[in-house]
Amino acid sequence: MKKITQEKQLIDALRREGGYATLRRLNEIVDISAWKTKTPEASIRRIVQDSKQIFRIQPGLWALEDSRDEVLRKFDIKPGDKQSEEQFSHGYYQGLLVEIGKFRHFKTYIPAQDKNRQFIGQRLGDIVDTTKLPAFTYEKLLQKAKTIDVIWFNEREMPSTFYEVEHTTDIKNSLSKFYELQDFFAGFFIVANTSRRKEYEDKLHVSMFNAIEKRVKFLEYTKVAEMYEGLTKVSHAMW
Repeated sequence: MKKITQEKQLIDALRREGGYATLRRLNEIVDISAWKTKTPEASIRRIVQDSKQIFRIQPGLWALEDSRDEVLRKFDIKPGDKQSEEQFSHGYYQGLLVEIGKFRHFKTYIPAQDKNRQFIGQRLGDIVDTTKLPAFTYEKLLQKAKTIDVIWFNEREMPSTFYEVEHTTDIKNSLSKFYELQDFFAGFFIVANTSRRKEYEDKLHVSMFNAIEKRVKFLEYTKVAEMYEGLTKVSHAMW
């Protein structure tokens, strides 16, 4: 009998999943019982990165090369169309943050206008806890908070962490929202591609944002994907 390679196992698993899957999902469904390694998750990551039959859609999300057109069509991604790519990316990272927050037992929120965004074949509105902002403060501040991309609330329905996903939009707008919400004992994160870190730093380190300069953090897309991948063993500590 011909031995099934590890790469073939991953390709078969992706095909069973409809041609695509997250690394987290692959770690769950691939039978690694015969793999002679103490780090199967690292092996899976290496194989999908190296295989010519697999391509990356986003950090942590992989698909079969021979299903590329079908998968991209499913996710409404039009190659070369920046708007469709941005729409998918924004929903993808919102979804990852929602899933991470739920795993950590936070109540998760996204704006109502984002409920129909897609997250790996699901509507964000179907996975988030609420699209109705808890009335945790004055109306003026609620109007600022209601447009934040993802908020985690603690058991008292007070904000624990604010996340703004910045794919191409102006980072200064998000920093301005954080400035208005600075009186809350909460974390502030700009979530973006590593290529935007310098832009983030340039805009954060201006006098108008002195009050929040040490509180706002930059969270790379790849880090969010890694945290989602490791949910089964992640601690409840913040980044």
